[in-house]
Amino acid sequence: MTTKLSSFTRRSFCRGLAAMAVLPLAARCGAITQTYPQHKIQTSILEVPGARLYYETHGSGPVMLMVPGASGTADSFKSITEHLVAHYTVVTYDRRGFSRSQLDGPQDYDHRLETDADDVRRLIEHLGDEPAIVFGGSSGAIVALEVLTRHPSVVRTLVPHEPPAMRLLADGQKWINFFFEVYDLYRQSGIEPALKKFREQAFAESDRQAMARAPKNEYTLANATYWFEHELRQYPAVDLDLDALKAHADRIMLIAGRESRGYPTYEVNVELGKKLGRELIELPGGHVGFLTQPAEFAREFLQTLAWTEKK
Repeated sequence: MTTKLSSFTRRSFCRGLAAMAVLPLAARCGAITQTYPQHKIQTSILEVPGARLYYETHGSGPVMLMVPGASGTADSFKSITEHLVAHYTVVTYDRRGFSRSQLDGPQDYDHRLETDADDVRRLIEHLGDEPAIVFGGSSGAIVALEVLTRHPSVVRTLVPHEPPAMRLLADGQKWINFFFEVYDLYRQSGIEPALKKFREQAFAESDRQAMARAPKNEYTLANATYWFEHELRQYPAVDLDLDALKAHADRIMLIAGRESRGYPTYEVNVELGKKLGRELIELPGGHVGFLTQPAEFAREFLQTLAWTEKK
C-alpha cells in the first residue's frame, strides 16, 4: 500500500530524520511532489513485509528502476537521472535499512539478498502491470541479478553494472578474504580507515576520488554501518544461479566502466559474459561512472540500451 504526504521541502524532511538513518519519519510519509533542476519528482512510501520503502518517480515513459549499491540510497543516481527522464520513468529508491526506508519488524538477515530482490519485485508490481528495465550498480547489481533469477516476469531488460560477485573470479576467494579484513578493520578502528582501505585496493583512481569526496554526516555514517554489518562480507560471497540466468540471458545487458579495466568488479562481468554468452559493454568512467560522468555515461547507456532492446 502507499500512503500520501503533505507538501514540504527536502531540507525540512531531512532535518526530521532519525539519527540512525532508519528514519522513523518516513513511516508516516507517502507521496509528495518536488522539483529537480529541470523536472518534477514524486516521492512515496511503499509498505512491504518488514519495511517501508522510500522511492522517487521521475519523468515519463517505460519504467526504469535503479537499484543502488553500498550507499543504499536513491541519491546515488541523482546526477544521472536528469539525463534519463526524457526517455523513461526513472524510479530510484532507498533499499530497506538505508536512510528513508525504515525497517518495520524482525529481519531475516540469513536471506537478506532474497528479501532485497523481493522488494524490487513488489515495487515494480506496484508501479504498473509491465516489466521494467532494472539497472543495478555494484551490490545493487547483485540484487538485480537475483531479481531476474527469482522474479523474471517483472524484468524487461537487466543491466548489472560491475556486480562484486567475487566467486566468479579465479582469485575470488582472495577478494572475499579482503572484504573480511576490511570488516575487521572497521570493527577495530572505525568506518573511515576501513573505507579508505576498501576504496584504495579495489577501485580505479576516479572512483577513489569520488568515494573520498562522499558526504559524511550522521545519516551516511549510519548507512555505512548497516552496509558493513549486513552486506560487505555477505554479497560478494554469493553464488549466482548461473543456470537461471542463462535461461534469461537474452535480457541481460552487461556493462562496466572503461576505467575499471583490471579491477575486480570489471572482471566479474567479463567472466559473467563468458558464462552467459553475453558481450560486455564498456561505458564512461569506472565503478561509479554514472556519478562521476553522468552526461557521458547516460548518452552511451541510452544508445546501447536502445540497440540491445531492438536485437
